[in-house]
Amino acid sequence: MIPIIEIAKRALDGKPLIEKEYDMRVFSPRVRELVKEYGISYDPEVLVPSDDGLADAVFKAAFDLICDVGVYCKDTERIIAFEEKEVRNELKTSYDHAVLGEGMEQRALLPRKPDSKEKPWIFAGAGGVTVSDESIFMRLVENYAKRIPIANAITTPCLLSVDGATIRARSPLEIEGSIRTVVLGREALRRAGRPGLPIMNAIGTAESAIALASGLHPDFGLRKTDGYMIAELAELKTDLDLLNRAALLQSLNVPIAGIYGPIYGGFAGGAEGTAVTSAAFHIQGILTYGASWTLCFPIHIKYTSSSSPELIWLASLYAQAVSRNTKVPALYYNYTAAGPCTEMVLQEFASEFIAAISSGASIETGGVAKGKYFDYLSPIEPMFAAEVAYASAGVKRADANEIVKQIVPKFIDKVPDPPRGKRFQDSCDPVTGEPSKECFEIYDKVKKEVTDLGIEFLY
Repeated sequence: MIPIIEIAKRALDGKPLIEKEYDMRVFSPRVRELVKEYGISYDPEVLVPSDDGLADAVFKAAFDLICDVGVYCKDTERIIAFEEKEVRNELKTSYDHAVLGEGMEQRALLPRKPDSKEKPWIFAGAGGVTVSDESIFMRLVENYAKRIPIANAITTPCLLSVDGATIRARSPLEIEGSIRTVVLGREALRRAGRPGLPIMNAIGTAESAIALASGLHPDFGLRKTDGYMIAELAELKTDLDLLNRAALLQSLNVPIAGIYGPIYGGFAGGAEGTAVTSAAFHIQGILTYGASWTLCFPIHIKYTSSSSPELIWLASLYAQAVSRNTKVPALYYNYTAAGPCTEMVLQEFASEFIAAISSGASIETGGVAKGKYFDYLSPIEPMFAAEVAYASAGVKRADANEIVKQIVPKFIDKVPDPPRGKRFQDSCDPVTGEPSKECFEIYDKVKKEVTDLGIEFLY
């Protein structure tokens, strides 16, 4: 692992460049050149490719991209550069697993391969989406742990307020909100009878390094066996606050993830360039943060979701590229266009996760209704997503392609104007968190649809 001090030096002393120049004259042109050089092409008839050569071409292009353009530090306006030999050595000596959780819930997060029968890591829950009060937070987390027995880890919501006061970044309210997020999450997992489950999205409420640090207190904070995610900024960027997090977490010797949301239709271009950029982000997390796992969530620039056919293809190809060519476990996270208690949201989950799991990824669930509306969460969606992902292990890519191609037409016309669904307050019992009869009826209907297409659920 490259010492964080060395990364910081390069961020401070690297080649100076205005950010716009990096985007327009360095990054974007090189992505286009590499896509053409390696013959990478999107085929709308093949949403889950089975071509290992294509996957390897995406990875080679991603490797060249990192070596050629480096990682841009927004605060210093300098490029963190890496030599080819250095990148190769880091990939060879990188972590190949992360141990997470405590007691009976302790498990190893391991890499997977395309077509593998190995069960994926199930990181289930809210995906950091915001909730309006602490009671909703508690009911959701408790029900995630109770209703998803195959969950290996929990992702908690973010808090909108503390004692009625709206949380503001870099204020005492952010500190208190971060602390309370951990305390509430731990208590909810205890009530569910699974106190050892790791919370893998660190502290969703923490927007700054100092707020993250506030939630690491040994008496009430996160544990060393929880997961710690550090964002990588679009495209191939970081900043000093994020590097501060890496410095803190590396000193604590905890599992770190690099997480990234490449933008389809942005500086990376179309599906091909965004697939290459996604794989390059995976390498960036290893190089800049010492990541022992990574998480990718591609976003459509127009729809701010990830269930469009082009994004399903790039998610599948990205997963194949990094799982075939690195040993660092890769997770995939999606943003559905539709919201809770709709057929569409479950169909989106099914299509994306069948593609990702058959391609060698594990998953994080969440991000319903584009992850942009507070309280638009229920336990049903992550439960269904986890079950689909678990059942998709061992499905061959060619078979997954045929299944996904039958699911996508059921919802694709609604992506531009999707149903928002229902808030927690309107779809679940506010006291117990029990989903409504309507939610379960929708769940049963879509589960049968997916079963009829050939996915064999565990239960």
